[in-house]
Amino acid sequence: MTLSRYSDNHKRKFDDNGVDNNILHKMKRHEVDADHTSPSQQPFNPWRSDENSPQNRCLALPDEQQSCCLPVVLEFCRLLRRVCPHNSLYGSCRNTLGSLLETVQELVDKSGTEFTSLHSRLLTVGEEILPCLSELADLMEQQLYDDNLGPSLYDVQKFSSFWRPLRYAIDFQLSSLIPFALPLRSTVLEAEVARICQIFGRLLTTMHICILRIESSLGGRGVANTEAMPLKWGQYLNILKIVSSMSELYQGGKEKVVSLINSRKVPFCALILKFVKRGDDHGWISEYREATTFECRRHLAMMLFPDGKEDYSEMHEMLIDRSQVLKESYEYISQASPGGLHGALFMEFKNEEATGPGVLREWFYLVCQEIFSPGGTLFLRSPDDFRRFSPNPASKVEQLHLGYFKFAGRVIALALMHKVQVGVLFDRVFYLQLTNQTISLEDIKDTDRVIYNSCKQILEMDPVFFDSNAGLGLNFVLETEELGKRETKELIKDGKSTAVDSKNREEYVKLLISERFVTSVSELVEKFSEGFSDILSVPIQSFFRHLDLEDFDGMLRGGENQISVDDWKAHTEYNGFKETDRQIDWFWKILRKMTEEERRSVLFFWTSNKFIPLEGFRGLSSKLYIYRLHEANDRLPTSHTCFYRLCLPKYPTMGLMEQRLRFITQDHVSSSFGKW
Repeated sequence: MTLSRYSDNHKRKFDDNGVDNNILHKMKRHEVDADHTSPSQQPFNPWRSDENSPQNRCLALPDEQQSCCLPVVLEFCRLLRRVCPHNSLYGSCRNTLGSLLETVQELVDKSGTEFTSLHSRLLTVGEEILPCLSELADLMEQQLYDDNLGPSLYDVQKFSSFWRPLRYAIDFQLSSLIPFALPLRSTVLEAEVARICQIFGRLLTTMHICILRIESSLGGRGVANTEAMPLKWGQYLNILKIVSSMSELYQGGKEKVVSLINSRKVPFCALILKFVKRGDDHGWISEYREATTFECRRHLAMMLFPDGKEDYSEMHEMLIDRSQVLKESYEYISQASPGGLHGALFMEFKNEEATGPGVLREWFYLVCQEIFSPGGTLFLRSPDDFRRFSPNPASKVEQLHLGYFKFAGRVIALALMHKVQVGVLFDRVFYLQLTNQTISLEDIKDTDRVIYNSCKQILEMDPVFFDSNAGLGLNFVLETEELGKRETKELIKDGKSTAVDSKNREEYVKLLISERFVTSVSELVEKFSEGFSDILSVPIQSFFRHLDLEDFDGMLRGGENQISVDDWKAHTEYNGFKETDRQIDWFWKILRKMTEEERRSVLFFWTSNKFIPLEGFRGLSSKLYIYRLHEANDRLPTSHTCFYRLCLPKYPTMGLMEQRLRFITQDHVSSSFGKW
């Protein structure tokens, strides 16, 4: 393992900007004019992580052998700190120790709960590495205070490499005392716990100053002005992550971090939108969900998907017959490897010339209409909200139902990855099933109103009356009917002979809900999650930890409000027409006269989007365009859905234009009339 890949950027940041000079000046050790001092002439700063030195390169040994070197390097580092803390060899040794700690911690993480010699090594070094952590904390603080400087990725990683094993040792040895109330007395790691608390307080104060600096730079435009944020602030979130971890050790610590972040929501959200990238581990941000906006939470979730680059050399191609959309789509998507779906998708309908992103968006809409069709067997429509669906326990009548649920999970994940709103929503119970949360009585209210009302009545009935009526003749069973066949499922052993009374009715309701809404569909939910995770390449729970049901609604369907014609018009440009032309004036007047469904049909004909993002038309990938069609002035409009272009002839009358526009609102036209 080598750290040399960081050396060029690190050297440039530390040498060209004169950082050594600034730090040393603050430490009152030396005064050097950085502008006239070459890197080789600058004095050594032991608090600086000089990863470019030859001694810092880790030995190219297997991980297990590197872990065996840990005690030796630790002792060498301790001796050097004692006799020559200002020598460059000490800085290199400390960095090598950090790299070895990273290796050991990764091995421990992989080994799970099983105690090994690796665990023992981390516990042994816990109290020994605090001086290194303290030195790096001093470096972080100095870099954060300096307006012309920002912590380097390398330094923050080293800081983390010393913090993680120290936190591990504290958790293992003092877990029963966490969170601590200081001061501790006669406790192992007592001095370390107190010292970390000081580091936590200093870094929290420093990060508050940094966040205020961000807020000032954003000005009145808030998160819309993230381009004003310099890259040197890119490590602020990683430092906040460590500060958040430290806060968990102390009583009142987490509240302090929550207070800071909640009081500065705009700069916190700006950091997320600007600096959270794919591959980052920012799961800790979900602890501060109250401080984030929908846009931030969506961004965090979307970063868990592959980037889906348009790599035309590795496209997954599909040629689908419109009359067989579900069957043929199932074959193409189910037979593909997960990796084969992580890149670009090429979609074409048989006997049609149109191709491109517009056709792909149309395919997503059509295949989801088939998957979630009320006449199908896979999903049940919520009786109170026809847009919402949950798995159908009776779907097993379809021989390939498990394969179709995995296929459905892949399709929904692909639609999200490609930022296509498909117009279907999941009901609350399905969302809770996917996130492994407990389902309560109130949660099933919109999924099955009959069972909800019955359970509510059982729980609220007067106990004396309930028992006098022999529990209404109820036993611990659940009766179901599938395709005209009635089945009885015992909720407990000998459930058929166990009567429900006022004392056990709560248990009965709990078991009834668990059987009907968890156990009976668990295999279906598992298959859907498996397909969804195929596209994520991480467990589905990692995706949902950032999102509420309302957030997921916004990503799947878009905005709940009716389409705003004013917003539509504000995001439309013209080619061949001027905004003042009478044809353009007619167009918007006709659109205002249409019903909501007719407007969505026009939008679908124009863009292959029937639903717009939560933030409105500005959330689409492009502005919309109206082009003049230089052909016969009485022909139908055409569209290029890939480029969001609607092509209109120069109609001589408003009546003719309205007749032609209303024709394209018919589903069989709007779904297959665009060109490409």
